[in-house]
Amino acid sequence: HIVKVGKTLYIAGQTGVNAEGKVVGPGMKEQLEQVFSNLLTALKSQGADFSNVTKTTTYVTSVPEFRAPEVAAVRARYVGANPPANTLVQIQSLARPEYKVEIEAIAVLP
Repeated sequence: HIVKVGKTLYIAGQTGVNAEGKVVGPGMKEQLEQVFSNLLTALKSQGADFSNVTKTTTYVTSVPEFRAPEVAAVRARYVGANPPANTLVQIQSLARPEYKVEIEAIAVLP
């Protein structure tokens, strides 16, 4: 899931799947919560956190659903007041039909 080149971390796309390999729920909000939890686990494994993330790419199956206030609040809770650069892409489907969101990240270690 992670490739480290010097002080740069490249984190593969994370989905709303928990440690047991199960999708956490059908909604964007619960899946996004799991995505950020998975990203945080990956970052912590390398001694980093969201303050080290410089760029994310977010793939969603519905931009309007992703932009709902309760979903946006999940993202804000993790990335804080200074979010990384982000590219948002709506696609027809992800690797599994039940996936609603996938996020990949680039972080720079101190």
